[in-house]
Amino acid sequence: MAEARVAGGGCCPPMDLFRSEAMQLVQLIIPIESAHHTVSYIGDLGLIQFKDLNADKSPFQRTYAAQIKKFGEMARKLRFFKEQMEKAGVTPSTKPMTQTEIDVDDLEVKLGEFEAELVEMNTNDEKLQRSYNELVEYKLVLNKAGGFFSSAFSSATAQQKEIESQQTGEESLDTPLLQDREISIESSKQVKLGFITGLVSKEKSMLFERIIFRATRGNVYTRQAAVEEPVIDPVSGEKVEKNVFVVFYSGEKAKTKILRICEAFGANRYSFTEDFGKQVQMISEVSGRLAELRTAIDAGLLQKSKLLQTIGDQFVQWNTLARKEKSIYHTMNMLSLDVTKKCLVAEGWSPVFATNLIQDALQKAAFDSNSQVGAIFQVLHTSESPPTYFHTNKFTSAFQDIVDAYGVAKYQEANPGVYTIVTFPFLFAVMFGDWGHGICLLLAALVFIIREKKLSGQKLGDITEMTFGGRYVILMMALFSIYTGIIYNEFFSVPFELFAPSAYACRDLSCRDATTVGLIKARPTYPFGVDPVWHGSRSELPFLNSLKMKMSILIGVTQMNLGIILSYFNAAYFRNSLNVWFQFIPQIIFLNSLFGYLSLLIILKWCTGSQADLYHVMIYMFLSPTDELGENQLFPQQKTVQLVLLLLALVSVPWMLLPKPFLLKMQHQARQGESYMPLQSTEESLQLEANHDSHGHEEFEFSEVFVHQMIHTIEFVLGAVSNTASYLRLWALSLAHSELSSVFYEKVLLLAWGYNNIIILAVGAILFIFVTVGVLLVMETLSAFLHALRLHWVEFQNKFYEGDGYKFYPFSFASVNDEVE
Repeated sequence: MAEARVAGGGCCPPMDLFRSEAMQLVQLIIPIESAHHTVSYIGDLGLIQFKDLNADKSPFQRTYAAQIKKFGEMARKLRFFKEQMEKAGVTPSTKPMTQTEIDVDDLEVKLGEFEAELVEMNTNDEKLQRSYNELVEYKLVLNKAGGFFSSAFSSATAQQKEIESQQTGEESLDTPLLQDREISIESSKQVKLGFITGLVSKEKSMLFERIIFRATRGNVYTRQAAVEEPVIDPVSGEKVEKNVFVVFYSGEKAKTKILRICEAFGANRYSFTEDFGKQVQMISEVSGRLAELRTAIDAGLLQKSKLLQTIGDQFVQWNTLARKEKSIYHTMNMLSLDVTKKCLVAEGWSPVFATNLIQDALQKAAFDSNSQVGAIFQVLHTSESPPTYFHTNKFTSAFQDIVDAYGVAKYQEANPGVYTIVTFPFLFAVMFGDWGHGICLLLAALVFIIREKKLSGQKLGDITEMTFGGRYVILMMALFSIYTGIIYNEFFSVPFELFAPSAYACRDLSCRDATTVGLIKARPTYPFGVDPVWHGSRSELPFLNSLKMKMSILIGVTQMNLGIILSYFNAAYFRNSLNVWFQFIPQIIFLNSLFGYLSLLIILKWCTGSQADLYHVMIYMFLSPTDELGENQLFPQQKTVQLVLLLLALVSVPWMLLPKPFLLKMQHQARQGESYMPLQSTEESLQLEANHDSHGHEEFEFSEVFVHQMIHTIEFVLGAVSNTASYLRLWALSLAHSELSSVFYEKVLLLAWGYNNIIILAVGAILFIFVTVGVLLVMETLSAFLHALRLHWVEFQNKFYEGDGYKFYPFSFASVNDEVE
């Protein structure tokens, strides 16, 4: 077991992340009377990941199933209270309150009483509200339908007077007899019409009328009037636009059909009388009843609001307590019950540095519970692989999450998160380099950091929450972008003479046409970064292409070498000598014989100013290694050095492939023949068995091991070429960012400036801001971020990082509090 580091505070230096915390499997024997206090204090510490010792039991067969059901019911009631408070617009209070002031049994009774009272209030409120909504609709029917009948009566009266005036003066001897006969015939044909009134949804009104017409074969007369404002439907409780309708019919059959259609369309029907006096009286009664109901509803809402405010004053404390208690009993259900000794037995993983903290918590639990017997703490020896625990803080956690998204480190494996803190923002900045854009990113990151406390307690959207979580990553990316932007001498693609005047001056007028012809060196070399004279010249693109491409190769080879060196530290830490001799050494030789040599040639060419063609050198190093180099020779004995490097690269391939599988087979046979006296350390033996004895300790599949080693060798050899080429994306994205920025500046801002019109200039400036933010500060940032992520996950981490571990998830109340928030 590795030595534990000295326990630090909440903020640890990055190098503490290089190896995960030393873990141990511990056993706790806890008296039943102090079990609750013990688990509670361990939850406060958050330093033990308990194992489920009752995995074979169903949730209902476990010891504390009744308690979990009890607190689950309390949690349900609290969720109900929360929904009611959200509907009523009541905000829960966050005033501090200690848990000792809350008795669990009293709280259960209190929550039950509050729930019953709220349910009763809601029932009464729903009844009153439904009655109120029905009366509102009834009043509308009385007004609108009364208008129908009033207009119909006025029309009928006018027609009757007109008929009577026409009949006056047309009397004859036979007229009375004929008139009486006609009247008797008309009287015998008169049929009494019935009518149905109500409201129907406006969007269904035309279909409603059409179906009634077809169902009754046109033997109805329908009138509709739109209601000016939406009304609350008594059944659904939602605001709906409606029409008041009156359907006149003849016969019971037609009435039955109309009633069924009303039910199908959800039309609310209301009784109505033709008597105008009664209509006025009913409207008066409905208005009075509405006023009474409104008063009753308001009084009920006020009483409900007071009750919810009383609940809200202590809601957060109650909710936290219920969640904590439920999590405590859920954890206690994972422990094994020893009935004879009246104790609970727990097993779990904990960091080695937390031993004293856990023992102090056990002593405090025994004292607070008045237990006569204290809990027993002992370390168990096991061959199980422990979980991985990195002690991070709010700055390092975001970088660790980037690594964990690829895979959680194996226990005590070298952690790439340490180097990611620097290399990730640096590779991003190489692609993003513009110190104007970097300042924009810096300001965005500072806004999140300054408002950190406020934003951490709020619910944010998915994208905003992700950005807020990576605020320190963005801060580092911005700082490195400012640094590389100063090196590239680009501020929104505009160069500045920040440190000194340009080293070059025009000898004559020939250099004013954006070429470098006619430039002479008049001053000392520009002290830092790219000389501003190159920007806008015809030589800019070839010069920056050559610089950034070679720089990308140097950065890539350096980072890949770092990955291979970390594989040595892994092998040395786990005392795996085979990986040192037959993985680390041939890999470092192969990579540097080819691409390490190319990096050396790049540096030599920069230092000597040679005109050698490095493409030609590398290609003919393989095709014609014995040919003379001629003008491509950069140093004496270069041909001999290339032959030696080529030979080393060729030798390193079988060096990686062949010896390791045979040596593993010999070691396995030695372990079998010497009564388990391994040639290596216990840790290495366990590792080899875990890696290669997939069918048990007594079996060793040589073919599987050989094929695995062959795949690993081929992957590394091909990857050395493809991974180096992948780093050229640093050059490509840097060039794309620079060119896009230059195009937006010249074709938008400068073009608008050239019109000498304030309106066009304002439009151009606004357009420039939008494209800069949308394309360069959002899309380009995401693009550079993803490419930097790929370079770390694939090109860097595949050299040493297995990432097949599992994370340490301790029982902690901190996670419960986060859920509550």
